[in-house]
Amino acid sequence: MHLGVLHFPTDFSIDVRELAVALEERGFESLFVPEHTHIPASRRSPWPGGPELPRHYWHTLDPFVALTAAACVTTRLRVGTGICLIVERDPITTAKEVASLDMLSGGRVLFGIGGGWNREEMENHGTRFSTRWRLMRERVLAMRTIWTADEPEYHGEMVDFDPMWSWPKPVQRPHPPVLLGGGGPGVLARVVEYGDGWMPIPGRGPLLERIPELHDLCERAGRPPLPVTVCVASPEDLGRYQEAGVVRCLLPLPSLPRDEVLRELDRFAPLVLQHA
Repeated sequence: MHLGVLHFPTDFSIDVRELAVALEERGFESLFVPEHTHIPASRRSPWPGGPELPRHYWHTLDPFVALTAAACVTTRLRVGTGICLIVERDPITTAKEVASLDMLSGGRVLFGIGGGWNREEMENHGTRFSTRWRLMRERVLAMRTIWTADEPEYHGEMVDFDPMWSWPKPVQRPHPPVLLGGGGPGVLARVVEYGDGWMPIPGRGPLLERIPELHDLCERAGRPPLPVTVCVASPEDLGRYQEAGVVRCLLPLPSLPRDEVLRELDRFAPLVLQHA
């Protein structure tokens, strides 16, 4: 099982470049960073993680800028979004950003996506909460077309464009793995239809008991079993995730200054070999 970390890179925490080097030196497989363009001050949407939203949510760096910086100072570390809010993004621009990062990193991108939880944040981007899953599906399918075709075109209900030219194409073929986040009742059907893996967060719906369901849906769809990446895993739970066949767990790394983060990394480092 691979071990990575999930970290909010901010203007007050360890430099993401220094963090990336430290992760690679300690044998971690990956660095995942989340995305929030902003947090509306109204705070109408409750945060699923608790009553108080931590300030790193509105201080986090742009994920593709941060991951490019991380990729440029490492050679093996995989770089991932956990998650990219594709429902708040233009698919043509995002397809180019993902492909550019995949090229510059030498094919190390893991593209985690999701619909998000903040209704007013989506509204600021012109997205309706009630139709976000339909929008996400079309944007992902459109991006897949851009990555794989020389003259891609897509004609859907919510995404529509005529034949175009768009390069670079991703180094990974056919494209970087698309990992779908979420824990709702419809998530596994979405994973099997247009994803390359599932990336659930513990505590936001059933997890281990749904892995057999995921494999059953894959078999019925004629797909091989799709991998599971557990986002924000507790160290004490790694053993049972590994036994269940989870391929990757992301340990939470706080948005703190350099010395405090490196101490936490050193605490986690023995787990890399223990769960390899």
